[in-house]
Amino acid sequence: MNDELKFHEYNKNLQPYARNLRGSMTKAQACLWKYALRAKSMRGFSFRRERPVLNFIADFMCMELMLVIEVDGISHTWTETIRKDRIKDKVLCVAGFLVLRFTDNEVLTQMNAVIERISFEIDEIIAERASR
Repeated sequence: MNDELKFHEYNKNLQPYARNLRGSMTKAQACLWKYALRAKSMRGFSFRRERPVLNFIADFMCMELMLVIEVDGISHTWTETIRKDRIKDKVLCVAGFLVLRFTDNEVLTQMNAVIERISFEIDEIIAERASR
């Protein structure tokens, strides 16, 4: 991956906030990281935790795939948070990212299904690129 793509849309101004969030992941985020995304365990692709992108911090991001994964806790049921999530998703999609959202409960109780969904989306991304 070239350096330009590696840092595509990286927002260094959010770096201190992202560093803080990496140190205080939720249980669901920690489980998804440990069992699915760290150390290139998801189909050999590298994911980053709490990655500053545009004016947001993505829970998990794979730059090579332009894939963002968000894990939503209880606060994501509040009307204002839902509105902000929709804006975040739209802005990231316009920038070329695919955004996948899972609830804490999905990650904690249906980890295999979450992993299957992420794997399916990776296959779709790869297939789309191959058809270009």
